[in-house]
Amino acid sequence: MQIAAQYPTPFHAQAAQAITDFFQSHGRAAAVLLVNSCARGKATPDSCLDIITLIEPEMFAAQGAELEAAWQTFYQTAPVFARLRQAGAYSVVHLDLINGVYTPTEWDDGGGPDGFELEVGNHLAYSVPLWQGGDYLARLKAQWLPYYGEDLRQKRLAMVCNACREDLAHIPLYVDRELYFAAFDRLFRAVQEFLQALFISRRTYPIAYNKWIREQLETLAGLPDLYMRLLRLHEISRFDSPELVTKVRDLEAMLNDYVTTTGTSGDSASVVAAP
Repeated sequence: MQIAAQYPTPFHAQAAQAITDFFQSHGRAAAVLLVNSCARGKATPDSCLDIITLIEPEMFAAQGAELEAAWQTFYQTAPVFARLRQAGAYSVVHLDLINGVYTPTEWDDGGGPDGFELEVGNHLAYSVPLWQGGDYLARLKAQWLPYYGEDLRQKRLAMVCNACREDLAHIPLYVDRELYFAAFDRLFRAVQEFLQALFISRRTYPIAYNKWIREQLETLAGLPDLYMRLLRLHEISRFDSPELVTKVRDLEAMLNDYVTTTGTSGDSASVVAAP
């Protein structure tokens, strides 16, 4: 995937430059990163401008709140952001200050998916650095790219697969009780957990679990046929019927076909066992 800033309007570009100048002048940030649609050349005039400001942990703890307050004042008063807000329906700035400490979660019975792989990938693998001060970004990339450690990967893969199967197991029970919306909710969550497990199994950071699915399956995972299987999984002729139960079998088959304990693209690998 080619990573380059491609702003949909001059107002997005001007706002990004103003943000970069602001944080560079304050001397506390380690890097300013363009993320999401603009970073991947997918933005439209209606798209928001997503920015990550990276601050080393010690500086973040000491002065993060002060810098956040200064940023909010600048954002509310600088004319460049008013012009951006007029460019499209949702063309606002979404900016997060982060310290670069990525901590994986352990799920309770509520399952997932969570944002751990999404954050690492979008911040470090798929971002466009607009400015860097020092080597903190380079150190983070060396730590987390091309992927995180194998022990953690195996642990998270098992956790996500178990959660996916747990959600699928609830669907027939809900359908029997005519709780069709609850059953569909479990199915949609299981699909996202499946995608999370798929990318973990292939040691590839995802972009999202609810959008850009075709791009990710074709470009990142190299699985163009899987996209059509996922489309068919969501084709339901009658919602209030046992048809939802057939989707359980379909997604379980995908889990067995595509999610592996060692697999990267082209590997022959063992299937994760059901809990």
